Amino acid sequence: MTTATDDFRRARDFLLEHREDYAGAYEGFRWPRPEYFNWALDWFDVVADGNDRTALHIVEEDGTETRLSFAELSDRSDRVANWLRDRGVAAEDRVLVMLGNQAELWETALAAMKLRAVVIPATPLLGPADLRDRVERGRVKHVIVRAADTEKFDDVPGTYTRISVGGLPTEGWEPYEDGYAAPAGFVPDGPTRADDPLMLYFTSGTTARPKLVEHTHTSYPIGHLATMYWIGLKPGDVHLNISSPGWAKHAWSNLFAPWNAEATVFIHNYTRFDAARLMSEMDRAGVTTFCAPPTVWRMLIQADLSQLATPPREVVAAG
Repeated sequence: MTTATDDFRRARDFLLEHREDYAGAYEGFRWPRPEYFNWALDWFDVVADGNDRTALHIVEEDGTETRLSFAELSDRSDRVANWLRDRGVAAEDRVLVMLGNQAELWETALAAMKLRAVVIPATPLLGPADLRDRVERGRVKHVIVRAADTEKFDDVPGTYTRISVGGLPTEGWEPYEDGYAAPAGFVPDGPTRADDPLMLYFTSGTTARPKLVEHTHTSYPIGHLATMYWIGLKPGDVHLNISSPGWAKHAWSNLFAPWNAEATVFIHNYTRFDAARLMSEMDRAGVTTFCAPPTVWRMLIQADLSQLATPPREVVAAG
């Protein structure tokens, strides 16, 4: 355990202890300011060591489920990181990740952090023109996408590594699943400075051309201790956040905030939103903290929130 880990845990625990004392939290909290910090190595892997509690629980529309413990995700991300390094992924390389709410998304995020690569999250809704722009302006060296989306890159020029997830093998694309056969145990090439770039998000482009926004190994992992606090997350919670991959809220509330708290990330995938089904899955999974945009809240209220037999302890509207 590093000094950075100790400082992070101390700050995290202070917020947990002052969950019901905002004045005390405001007065006494001090942000950790490490010179070197890698959240995947210095925090996630530390809490994952020998930890069989569920870190990620995904329920598909057809009822199939994926459950991965903290220890399993640590091991998988180690293997994927080793495999990606053999594919040429290096520190500060920019990696465009366009995946759905699937286990590989979280594995890739952790693996990229361990490699000190810079992730450019992208929603699977993007088309070839948007991807061409992101690959060019983002100076992308590697792309990791669902097999179903590989054809979107047929007319996206560039000399970038192409990795596909799931589906049948595609010519010119390397299968992500090969990464699981890579050696266990990851040794970083060097230390991660806390102000090194971690993620690059493109803005929505609602009123102008999308802009690139940089986040560091401090601004998101450490910064979202605040998100953990205002959501009300605690160790052992089961957290559901309604958000699509590729948007910043997904990283806030489906990655950093819950795992800062050592909570379970719960995902319910669906093609069409069904309020009654969602509430049923929330009850079955034992969701204790819930964050959703106002549009989802409206549909839940219209469907009658009393259907929830065990309502979450904490609820938030955001997005």
